[in-house]
Amino acid sequence: MNLFQRFRYTIEADLHQVFDKKEQKNPIAMLNQYIREAEKQTEQTGKLLERQGQLKEKLEVEFKDNSALLAKRESQLQLANTSGEQDLIEFATDEVAAYTARKNTLQTSIEASTREYFELERKFETMKHKIKDMKVRQLQLMGKENVTRAHHQMDGMLAKNNKTNFEDLESYIDKLAFQIDKDHEVTTFEARLAALEKNATDASSPLLIENK
Repeated sequence: MNLFQRFRYTIEADLHQVFDKKEQKNPIAMLNQYIREAEKQTEQTGKLLERQGQLKEKLEVEFKDNSALLAKRESQLQLANTSGEQDLIEFATDEVAAYTARKNTLQTSIEASTREYFELERKFETMKHKIKDMKVRQLQLMGKENVTRAHHQMDGMLAKNNKTNFEDLESYIDKLAFQIDKDHEVTTFEARLAALEKNATDASSPLLIENK
């Protein structure tokens, strides 16, 4: 199974059909795994694409060199025909035939290599887009998970059977306020009694002086 066949499921499958019943239990973890695998496959494909481009360039160099040698042998063949030397004519004729055959082979190979390169490039771009789509899906799922966790925590806080719910807090605050008011009342009474004692002391002071 080649690289693209192994990756075909990730390329062609709709993201909503990626997860089976088992995977749905933890879709974010499974999606993370798919993304890692997709990135790995994409990296490998990028290297193959680069290699294909290099091979295509080498074929084009070979074609250019062969064309130059073919032109040279064709010119030499004309000179040999002019000279009338049969052995040179036969040699130059064989050379022209060999370079011509190689030129045709290289031309066919370059055309095929070009088509294959563009096909690889198209699939490579498709793979990169698919990874982007999966990362967007990843963010969506992470957002949903975060909202779910937040709702769960808030629901727990608001639940009547939660020890730290708002009703308990309100009851505690009411008790605390009552105790503060009570303490304040006691303090006020003590202050008033102290004031009476002071007034009584001040009122009796002149009498003591007169008695003396």
